[in-house]
Amino acid sequence: MPPSQTQTSLHSIIGQEKAKLFLTRAVRAGKMSHAYLFRGPAGIGKRSTALAFAAYLNCLNRTDDDACGTCRQCRKFASGNHPDLLLIEPDGSAIKIDQIRSLKKDLLFPPLEAQCRVVVLTSIHTMRREATNSLLKTLEEPPDNTVLILTADAAGEILPTIRSRCQTIPFYPLPYNQVINYLLSRPKRAGRAADSISVTEAETLAAIAEGSIGRAMLFKEKDILALRHEIVTRLLPLQPGEPEAVDTVFSLAEQAAKLENHLPELFILLKIWLRDLILLANGMPETSLISRDLATSLALAGQRFNLQQLKDQLHHIDRAEKQLKRNCNRGLVCEVLFFGLL
Repeated sequence: MPPSQTQTSLHSIIGQEKAKLFLTRAVRAGKMSHAYLFRGPAGIGKRSTALAFAAYLNCLNRTDDDACGTCRQCRKFASGNHPDLLLIEPDGSAIKIDQIRSLKKDLLFPPLEAQCRVVVLTSIHTMRREATNSLLKTLEEPPDNTVLILTADAAGEILPTIRSRCQTIPFYPLPYNQVINYLLSRPKRAGRAADSISVTEAETLAAIAEGSIGRAMLFKEKDILALRHEIVTRLLPLQPGEPEAVDTVFSLAEQAAKLENHLPELFILLKIWLRDLILLANGMPETSLISRDLATSLALAGQRFNLQQLKDQLHHIDRAEKQLKRNCNRGLVCEVLFFGLL
């Protein structure tokens, strides 16, 4: 599956300086591996680095540490239409055997235009065993003029047989301030008022993201952070049994259910909110809080709920998370949860 648009500049990758330096030095020294495993948390630049490195390998005018971005090869990589860039990503929840079989057929032929064909397989920790076994043969006997780059989350399970056939390059979470700077400086799209972001919101997103720009952008672009704000501010003034409480819970549950596969991220934010309240209840300073965009609501909730009530609410979220994993109805799960948070 070709990427719709490909990052061609290593310089534009945020952070990961050690990984980029290691790769470019290997190319200059003529000591490249036939297969690399980029391993680290989701959303920190593994995929982007792999695609930029593909352009660097084939750039006609590359410098010591980056592609030129303007030559014929770079333009084709940037368009996502280069015939010698093969991108394999999970089909649904996993990379499947049919995808690997199709890849192996493509690798029977030499590169069409590039000096070095690049195969990028993302999220290989999702790969099913039969697909993994099929890929092993390619890793053992790679075609000429071909480099394979595999990416995986740090916590994902990867078979030792895969790891032993690749050179592993670790990717690390980005510093807190680097995530904030990215969020505040990223270009705004025309007509997208939702792209604007305050310093307080950027600080909250950076704290939640745990060094992952991808994670921060998910919370922002899917309006998960905004929905968390609405849930807290609308539920907090209500008491169980009020007629308005029922209508509010049903309305919020309907909105939350529309997040579909991203609903677990909303639950994470609600747990962070409760974690902050528990810290305040235990006398911790406000500087230790993550939900800084909800400072007023934190003060109100701290007056309303005691420590045991906060712990009970955490249990409600834990139960909702387990119900989601059992494929229970999302809307009903949210309704029960939000009633439990009153």
